Amino acid sequence: MNSLIAKAAVLIEALPYIQKFHKKTFVIKYGGAAQTEDSLKEAFARNIVLFNHIGISTVIVHGGGPMISKTMERMGKSPEFIQGHRVTDKETMDIAEMVLGGLINKEIVQLINRSGGNAVGITGKDGGLITARKKLLRSNHSDSCAVDIGLVGEVTEINPSIIHALGTQGFIPVIAPIGVSKEGDTLNINADFAASAIAGALKAEKLILLTDTSGILNKDGKTISTIRKMDSVSYTTDGTISGGMLPKINSCIEALDAGVGKIHIIDGRIPNSLLLEIFTQEGIGTEIVL
Repeated sequence: MNSLIAKAAVLIEALPYIQKFHKKTFVIKYGGAAQTEDSLKEAFARNIVLFNHIGISTVIVHGGGPMISKTMERMGKSPEFIQGHRVTDKETMDIAEMVLGGLINKEIVQLINRSGGNAVGITGKDGGLITARKKLLRSNHSDSCAVDIGLVGEVTEINPSIIHALGTQGFIPVIAPIGVSKEGDTLNINADFAASAIAGALKAEKLILLTDTSGILNKDGKTISTIRKMDSVSYTTDGTISGGMLPKINSCIEALDAGVGKIHIIDGRIPNSLLLEIFTQEGIGTEIVL
């Protein structure tokens, strides 16, 4: 009986959020441990199906860096990184496209469909979704010198027509972050920035980043529940936000500026983390707002 009462209480708490987000769009960046552990993958798929059953449109953008590196090594090619970015020659780009657009993308689609959803896998090349340009890095030795890391891109334009078309037909888009330049080059794009740009183009209610951390942590290692855009500067200056979290924050700010309602950084290692963040008052991660 106590168990039934507890479940009823959860449903009652979730109801206002279900009503609030009905017919809204969530863009979810799917990566980290949530993308590699079987139990977490299955829970993620069920969460996505639930969102769509209650009228929340979801768009998934996924990463896949570790699998790209493993595949490269199996093919006798050593991964190389500069300033955290994969050096991507033509052969590496071919491997990345095969892994992201093929193996990983189709696995996610299969998981969602097996859980009762209706997912379709695409890349940013399909329907002209993601136009990008080559990303050049600043040299560590000179601000005036650029470092060419190959076929790595940064988003210049999103054409969401294919997402709208799929959504109208009841499909859940699962997107591999691969774009194409105006010159026709295929480019590998950071999944956080691809998700941010897509969320901005859709004017999504939420952009949710699944990570391997509980959110943004303060100096005591505790999760900061809410950060305003203006706070991000001071948190960066004092080192609260650093390392791999810096590009995530930058992508979040870009999404807010483009009209996304709210950003969430949550721990994908927690089963049903999406539901816990969205349908409970306290949430489990960090929300970023204007």
